[in-house]
Amino acid sequence: QVQLVESGGGLVQAGGSLRLSCAASGRTDSPYVMGWFRQAPGKEREFVAAITRGGNTNYAGSVKGRFTISRDSARNTVYLQMNSLKPEETAVYYCAARYGSVLYSLEKWYAYWGQGTQVTVSS
Repeated sequence: QVQLVESGGGLVQAGGSLRLSCAASGRTDSPYVMGWFRQAPGKEREFVAAITRGGNTNYAGSVKGRFTISRDSARNTVYLQMNSLKPEETAVYYCAARYGSVLYSLEKWYAYWGQGTQVTVSS
């Protein structure tokens, strides 16, 4: 199993930046994909980005060009650099993981989840 702990959320003005981190522990020796999802108030959880152990990435169209997912495999940590944030991106951001190397964007394929970190973007 994999345990995930997010950090880095907070309050930022529209147009600002934040960097989220997610540290993984447990069975991290096998190849696994790490991803970010978010859930805004009253909305379903949605995919943001994912990255394989080898560095292949997948992004939701709404964040492409503004968000960057990266991974430090030595530290078992994944990062989400978020630039040009918008008020509608206020949400709880979740880190997720799945064994394998396919960059699924559906949450049902991710078995392991963090507790989430709140990101609030003020207008």
